[in-house]
Amino acid sequence: MKTIILLGSTGSIGVQTLDVIRAHPEQFRLHALTCGRNIELAAQQIREFKPEFVCVQRKEDEEKLKTMIPGSVKTGYGREGLLEAVEQAEGDTIVNALMGSVGLEPTLRGMKAKKDVALANKETLVTAGHIVTRAAKENNVKLIPIDSEHSAIYQCLEGNSEKEVERLILTASGGSFRDKTRAELEGVTVEDALNHPNWSMGAKITIDSATMMNKGLEVIEARWLFDMPYEMIDVILHKESMIHSMVEYIDGSVLAHLGMPDMKVPIQYALSLPDRLAMPDKKRLNLWEIGTLHFSKPDFERFRCLKMAYEAGRIGGTAPTVLNAANEEAVDAFLNGKIQFLQIETIIEQALESHSVIQNPDLDTIFEVDRMTRRFVQTDMK
Repeated sequence: MKTIILLGSTGSIGVQTLDVIRAHPEQFRLHALTCGRNIELAAQQIREFKPEFVCVQRKEDEEKLKTMIPGSVKTGYGREGLLEAVEQAEGDTIVNALMGSVGLEPTLRGMKAKKDVALANKETLVTAGHIVTRAAKENNVKLIPIDSEHSAIYQCLEGNSEKEVERLILTASGGSFRDKTRAELEGVTVEDALNHPNWSMGAKITIDSATMMNKGLEVIEARWLFDMPYEMIDVILHKESMIHSMVEYIDGSVLAHLGMPDMKVPIQYALSLPDRLAMPDKKRLNLWEIGTLHFSKPDFERFRCLKMAYEAGRIGGTAPTVLNAANEEAVDAFLNGKIQFLQIETIIEQALESHSVIQNPDLDTIFEVDRMTRRFVQTDMK
């Protein structure tokens, strides 16, 4: 039985991770969880799964939560509580479903504690891929992708030599506005942007999908997960989201991972590998019902965030840190009605242009660049 430490239990990935644990109680046990501000949902989860340690974001929420859960559950809050969660003596695998760059430090501390990390927090690799991948090797732990695209590549690479790979092909739905021109994006609403045609995701990731920044971050993540140069990582638009990604080999063959859009599949595989477990109530992919699958090349002028991600990744150093921090701040501003949709990419571009890149940054430098970028964006939006 694997013992799980779940970071971000009340978000979309966290809730679906608990669905997997619930479906396979003989395989998985929840030892610890962390959450943000959704105390009511967290309390329900704690009563059902009975973890031994719980961390919330704020001290006042910790006090409130204590009145709602059994007194035997140990609690913590803030950064210290988050780090305590990943350093629990028990726990085979950490599921990092946190949102944003806050997921970086607990990933590294968890690896140092000799725990495998199932990663849904792509910002961890975007901001500090060189540090995280080195930590995984030094501590002899697994770094397992949960994103559907990277899980697909991970599975398509199994049993094959990386020297035989020609390229990785990440598929992208195109998001809520995939069929709109740039002119038609003027004045689109938050509600429009959150209406993803295929996937059920959290608000921030759904907006990233609409700008295609999500796919740009995944390109950078793929570079570190699979140790591939950017020249060997392509993106194609595939609006049905049935093919989750592909690997092309040097003999011209292409291995593709197909399935219905369902995040529980890559979550469960990340926890169960190398075995596969039955998926209760799974949706079958009947291709004869689909009929036709569509593919097209992304237009970098239409999807400027994707272009900026490739450029920042190739530049390296602190450029991806700036890209990620500026995007997080801009998306938050859009979700709160402070800016228009197209201003997201403008703000990111300005942050990148104003930054002097530092190559091979250490962790302190990354944190400082992240902080300064957020301050720059917040000041610029005033």
